[in-house]
Amino acid sequence: MAPTKAPRAQASASSNVVAIVAMFFLFAMISFVTNLAAPLGTIWKNNYEWSGMLGNLMNFLAYLFMGIPAGNLLSKIGYKKTALAAMAVGFFGLVLQWLSGIVGTETDIFTVDAMPVTLNFIIYLLGAFVCGFCVCMLNTVVNPMLNLLGGGGNRGNQLVQTGGSFNSLAGTLTPFFVGMLIGQVTDRTSMNDVAPLLFIAMTVFVLAFIIISFVNIPEPHLQKKGTKDAKKDAHSPWSFRHTVLGVVGIFFYVGIEIGIPGMLIFYLSDSAASGITENATAVAGGVAAIYWLLMLVGRLVSSVISGKVSSRAQLIAVSSAAITLVVAGIFLPSDIRVSMPAYSAGEGFTSAMVPAKALLFVLCGLCTSVMWGGIFNLAVEGLGKYTAKASGIFMMMVVGGGVMPMIQNAIAGAAGYMASYWLVVAMLAYLLYYGVAGSRNVNTDIPVSNEDDVPDARNL
Repeated sequence: MAPTKAPRAQASASSNVVAIVAMFFLFAMISFVTNLAAPLGTIWKNNYEWSGMLGNLMNFLAYLFMGIPAGNLLSKIGYKKTALAAMAVGFFGLVLQWLSGIVGTETDIFTVDAMPVTLNFIIYLLGAFVCGFCVCMLNTVVNPMLNLLGGGGNRGNQLVQTGGSFNSLAGTLTPFFVGMLIGQVTDRTSMNDVAPLLFIAMTVFVLAFIIISFVNIPEPHLQKKGTKDAKKDAHSPWSFRHTVLGVVGIFFYVGIEIGIPGMLIFYLSDSAASGITENATAVAGGVAAIYWLLMLVGRLVSSVISGKVSSRAQLIAVSSAAITLVVAGIFLPSDIRVSMPAYSAGEGFTSAMVPAKALLFVLCGLCTSVMWGGIFNLAVEGLGKYTAKASGIFMMMVVGGGVMPMIQNAIAGAAGYMASYWLVVAMLAYLLYYGVAGSRNVNTDIPVSNEDDVPDARNL
């Protein structure tokens, strides 16, 4: 019997490799769409001072509505069909954002602070909201899939971190390209200026749809047709304390990840605050791109060491380091300046003198790089058959990436850019607590075996 098993094992391994590569590709798409929101916000912020993070909020608000439905969708139609549906939704969302540059520019809908809000801005927000549905569905697919393919534990975290590297690469390129296309925001700057990037994104979604449609992806949690649950589970992901605390951790983490570079873009784009007088928006985009580049570096390093260094140890280390960097950035005087890479429409790649505190905030990218994978890995450890449903809950809490930056933006408006970063410090302190104590599973007595013969990730 041994000779007949070998080919099956090889076929299974080959299928897993293709599935893993597909998940890495989807991870990149998530960041590409998500990171359009903050730099595009600089366009609308020029017209509506209060709107800087509103597109970002709409993008993440979709998670609140789609998180649990996406988890249920995953259980009913599987990873592949959920991913394909997400691609179609994302394409439609990008079309709406493109239309906001050419439709309804002269049509006033209502007034805020004596400023007429035009129809094209409403269309843009709707497009950002639809794109949020897309990335929520994709996130629901890639995280549990990579964790499962890695067998949970350190190996599962290793795959999630490697996928995160592709996520960071896309995150690095997105604000850089937007800043390059915009240059300096003026009264004439509009969504038409970034139309080429939106067309590229639409093309990528079409290609991704075609590629994923031909990939054979394992469907371990797919419900079999014609079968119904004989009984309702007495427990749920909410029965696990470390999962509940991890849900809160995900909410704060995404707020941290988006808030640090998002507010930095606004700070550097504000010439009066940053002292950058030429191509401030392009410089801001270039500096923010370094943050995402460092996230790429951090995730690559984590993907190498995660087989030996636990998720808990990594989370404790990076949370402590990030708190130190942010606090130092808050207190460092703005007139202390350093040279950082930038891009000028006239000079191409160059360097610019920026406040040194920007460098400290950018270095936080090394810290935030490993937080998502670490929190997710710790929060689903030992969940077994509850993992798929838990993934939907986590996706719902990604709304923190919209809520917390909006709160941070409000603090910045009332007390200044640097004062707003104390909110980031508070959220980092919670993640430090979660790594030290909150992530320990104290509910090991709850049965987690899957009745459909799907092996528990802890035993793979």
